[in-house]
Amino acid sequence: MRVLLLGGTSEGRALAARLHSEVDVVSSLAGRVPDPAMPVGEVRIGGFGGVEGMRRWLIDAKVDAVVDATHPYAATISAHAATACDELGLPHLVLARPAWPRGDAIGVASDAEAAKTVAAERYSRVFLTTGRSGTAAFADVDAWFLIRAVTAPDPDTLPRRHQLVLSRGPYHYDDELALLRDHRVDALVTKNSGGQMTRPKLDAAAALGVAVVMVDRPPLPPNVATVATVDDAVRWVVSTPQ
Repeated sequence: MRVLLLGGTSEGRALAARLHSEVDVVSSLAGRVPDPAMPVGEVRIGGFGGVEGMRRWLIDAKVDAVVDATHPYAATISAHAATACDELGLPHLVLARPAWPRGDAIGVASDAEAAKTVAAERYSRVFLTTGRSGTAAFADVDAWFLIRAVTAPDPDTLPRRHQLVLSRGPYHYDDELALLRDHRVDALVTKNSGGQMTRPKLDAAAALGVAVVMVDRPPLPPNVATVATVDDAVRWVVSTPQ
């Protein structure tokens, strides 16, 4: 059995390690991070060229099933995979880590809406953790930003007043607490990524009374089987008929 695993997450790496001895698995990474954490086994890096390109690749590679373990906000590749698999009649699963409970956070639908909220609430010192592609929406907001990302954003997208921190999780509660306190942060802007790797920033914000603005997840493709854990994904793969 040959499985395409759309990865780039800790769950994707864990699943590749688990499946490596069970099936022929190829992990696909988008290639946006210069030095990605690599999964076990065969890896391809780069895009497919839309739905048509993915469909051709799936046929040429003789793929029997697709597991989408991409980031919850990788909506485009998830939609392309759903369409290509539907057209080819391929078994298709989404491994979607559970979202964080919103709690007292201000829920917004997009980076642009998050920027409007920061401006409307007049937050002055903002910890921005929406990734390198999320900074452009905040470029004209009159606040100081502590921006954390894995790779540096385009300088033209950065707010006038900011400090850039390049790092990759997992992060720890005591360090996040110190970061928020030392920079006198009054608002945290984050995507609802879920999982434990970046959860400590929310716990630290709660402890310090820092406001949280949380960008909601895009919807998953309709009519696609979904599981929440690596264990469930393994069971789905090994039980899928070839």
